[in-house]
Amino acid sequence: MSAGDAVWERAVEALATAGSVALACHVDPDGDGIGSMLALRRAVAAGRDVHVDAGWAGDVEGGGLVVPTPYAFLPDLEHLSGPDGFKPAPDVFVALDCATPERLGCLQALAAQAAQVLVIDHHAAGAEFGDVRLVVPDAAATAEIVTDLIDRLGVTLDRDIATCLYVGLVTDTGRFTYSSVTPASMQLGARLLATGIDQAWINRQLWETHSFGYLKVLASALQRAAFEPGVGLVWTAVTQAELTGAGVSLAETEGLIDVLRTIAAAECALVCKEQADGSWQASLRSKRTVDVGAVAQQLGGGGHVYAAGFEASGSLEDVVAAVRDAIAAEGRGEA
Repeated sequence: MSAGDAVWERAVEALATAGSVALACHVDPDGDGIGSMLALRRAVAAGRDVHVDAGWAGDVEGGGLVVPTPYAFLPDLEHLSGPDGFKPAPDVFVALDCATPERLGCLQALAAQAAQVLVIDHHAAGAEFGDVRLVVPDAAATAEIVTDLIDRLGVTLDRDIATCLYVGLVTDTGRFTYSSVTPASMQLGARLLATGIDQAWINRQLWETHSFGYLKVLASALQRAAFEPGVGLVWTAVTQAELTGAGVSLAETEGLIDVLRTIAAAECALVCKEQADGSWQASLRSKRTVDVGAVAQQLGGGGHVYAAGFEASGSLEDVVAAVRDAIAAEGRGEA
């Protein structure tokens, strides 16, 4: 996997010689962020005396992180720390699946204290941060890069590591349906299955297991859905009142956009999710002709050609209008 031999060597040396390591994925983590982080945590700690903290800047309850419902089955969740549980000034701070330091939330301050910051990511667009940047844009998921790193560390993939990597791989490839999938992605999937993981059960946990409240939120979102024929955009929104009333987390609504993007007439799909502070977390998907990564970058976010996101304040109408204008500009080839 391309990144330059020198970069790989520096990454391996940093993790192999560190006495303390902090691992963090982005705020509001997805399967690739959590899965990659848990897999690397287990690999770094394997067979050696090293202090490892892992987690993200998020909701904390009873001293532990509130893990998004779809990922509550993952192994080693008991080893995750809330932001206050990290050891200060680690030898190495690893930022996983983070295109910008802002995506670390309050853990950005901990990264600033570290002797060395290692960035492991597959997003082409983003900020140049970190001392060692293991960024591989042609990887379909950060989990692919982490697998290569684990191999270079000389750690065998056990079933728990493979489970975490599989979650990262299938969530960021849409169960191997996205255009980002490569032969290497499929080969990694086969390798992970060969460890004995129960992929059918894992997939049911990820996509076919929801709370009853989620059905209520989904119904409201679909009822609210609107189509903008001029730019081929279908969009909807989820409010904090709906989430709170149904007892549903933002993370549990991650698959909503996959329902929305099935509309035949739509080239792009947008889901705006209201956060606790009133701002909006926006997810974008496209099918063939629109680079939503470029659209999201215009609006302060980023991502890939066919999957991206950003955060915004203001009214829902303003956010939708901004996306509509950005898609139109992208279609005209404007910067």
